[in-house]
Amino acid sequence: MELVQAARQAGIGFRAVVADCFYGDNPGFTDALLAADVPFVLALKPRKGTWAPAEAAHTPVEAAGELGWRGPSRPGQWRRIQRRFRDGHVETWWAAVAQLGGWGPERRLRLVVATTDPGRLPGHSSWYLLTNLPRPRSRRAQQADLAEVVRLYGLRNWVEQGYKQVKGELGWADFQVRSDRAIRRHWTLVCCAFSFCWQAVLAEHPGQPAAPAPQAAPAAARGAESSGHRRRTSHQEFLAGGVAGGAGLAGPMERAAALLAGVVTSATAPALTAAA
Repeated sequence: MELVQAARQAGIGFRAVVADCFYGDNPGFTDALLAADVPFVLALKPRKGTWAPAEAAHTPVEAAGELGWRGPSRPGQWRRIQRRFRDGHVETWWAAVAQLGGWGPERRLRLVVATTDPGRLPGHSSWYLLTNLPRPRSRRAQQADLAEVVRLYGLRNWVEQGYKQVKGELGWADFQVRSDRAIRRHWTLVCCAFSFCWQAVLAEHPGQPAAPAPQAAPAAARGAESSGHRRRTSHQEFLAGGVAGGAGLAGPMERAAALLAGVVTSATAPALTAAA
């Protein structure tokens, strides 16, 4: 929550907070986001228990089983959505709003279930998402809304992908049975190692990563491009620039902007919706 508040104070705009089930299953975090009126899309564990009448669903996966799926020609409450990725391939997913405890289509909190197969609900391609994004009124808008919720949560995977490499390849997670002070020292060393790796790559390949084409990334991500004078835009510059390398700075800050631009270019494309 401190990070969310700091982002707001810095004027950094965001569509919604997205996070995995470690955060979605934390009522304190969810309540804090609601109290601050922050939009969010948070994952839940498939079998997260919820108090409900004996005959009602008690977990997200049970709630998904009550959405009336009888196949693609008889989808019940499921709606077909298309997820288009940057490499051009398209995947067909299905999404619906389930009823579970105090969560439902007409409630402030909605449980959105998204999956590649509503009949089997495969573990690696089924998401159970808690969101407070408002529900549109028209049926067609509701379908587009489901696609937007799925798209937003899909963006989280790109953050996790980079974080996974830091944890796995550089040993960020290798801190078991250490004191708090030792853990913090270990994390500092890992961050230094990660920075030195980027420094070595950019020193050997100064042109990498290449800046995206102007139409491929928003203006905030193209901050590394110099025009000779400062331009005022609707986007706030989030990364410092124009600082030369020296004893206190290993490399010029423009490299950070180039790295950010590369991440933006690699992110998923906006999802396309299709009629059910």
